[in-house]
Amino acid sequence: MITLNQVKPLMNNRDILLQCAETYGSPLYVYDADRMRAQYERLHQAFDVQDLKLNYACKALTNINVLRLFQGLGAGLDTVSIQEVELGLRAGYAPEDIIYTPNCVSIAEIEKAISKGVHINIDNLEMLEHFGVHYGNRLPICVRINPHVMAGGNRKISVGHIDSKFGISIHQLPHILRLKDTLNLNITGLHMHTGSDILDANVFLFAADILLNQIDSFPDLKSIDFGSGFKVPYKQDDVCTDIEDFGKKISERFNQVCEEQGRRLTLMFEPGKYLVSESGYFLATVNVIKRTTSTVFAGMDTGLNHLIRPMFYDAYHHIVNLSNPDGHDKIYTVVGYICETDTFGWNRKINEIKIGDVLCFKNAGAYCHAMASNYNSRYRPAEVMIDGGKHRLIRRRETLDDLLSTQVFDN
Repeated sequence: MITLNQVKPLMNNRDILLQCAETYGSPLYVYDADRMRAQYERLHQAFDVQDLKLNYACKALTNINVLRLFQGLGAGLDTVSIQEVELGLRAGYAPEDIIYTPNCVSIAEIEKAISKGVHINIDNLEMLEHFGVHYGNRLPICVRINPHVMAGGNRKISVGHIDSKFGISIHQLPHILRLKDTLNLNITGLHMHTGSDILDANVFLFAADILLNQIDSFPDLKSIDFGSGFKVPYKQDDVCTDIEDFGKKISERFNQVCEEQGRRLTLMFEPGKYLVSESGYFLATVNVIKRTTSTVFAGMDTGLNHLIRPMFYDAYHHIVNLSNPDGHDKIYTVVGYICETDTFGWNRKINEIKIGDVLCFKNAGAYCHAMASNYNSRYRPAEVMIDGGKHRLIRRRETLDDLLSTQVFDN
């Protein structure tokens, strides 16, 4: 078992990051396997319940080597597409350890997931009725409830409010129960997810009570899944979720309800960002220093095609000059090479930057490479894993052949 206190940030060993940039080129994503293990262990230790299951929300980072790492730790897998289901199976997850939580997908895709034997999480009444008509109680299912709780650090990542497309409204619970009784549905799980970047454990407790108060309506229930959304620090002294306090409060309430109901249920969460965000570093090389009448730009060999979060979510990623860590502080606006405004950071204080310097973007493990694209026909970056101080390539850099591999044209 590895603890968080035993894991030193890779930023403390800039030589290995620079070595990765030199060996594999830039731009480049680098992940710290030890940090992932420590984050998983910390989260696991935060809860004191009889049965706990953490399902890695793989949409954050789907590299199969990362999936295998968490599978080896005993995690399940939270998936949102049939492709993620397939990746999970290839990574070695047993079908029963994979939860498939689709949204607005076709019946054909759900049928394919059923054929794989994974656990289905249904988030709309029409699909629930379809499932009941065709399968009755032959297959266990989970139901995603929208608790109508507004939470999250950004409206784009808040998914539990009344206007969200996700989940079945808690006010439609009578309809769910009618379908359950009429069609003899085997509902073994209840699920909710209110959003990301949540700080207050009481927000979780408020929404959790909405589900916990429904336990007696579901006699076949085996698990309660409270989603995730734990906030990680992006800035120095950033406020983040107090996992230990959260775990204590949720465990006490969960155990109390299980005792009152005389039920033994599994407490489930689906962490993604919490497990991988801080493990990731994005390395890019400075192509140009451009001075205008008002701004000094550091132009990189990358852009929003590789790291879209700053432009899409106004997300902050701390930027460090690996090549000149002791240089004088200067003010730069760090931008990319895409033919569109793609600014990574405005007016940032960074050690003096020169052409050829390697800059490092922190917190690049979650929703970074996973959201990368080929916009402007640029290649997506390579990925590297550092494990026990040794680095290895886990995804090669794309080539022109990759861009053309799915295109059809006359010779």
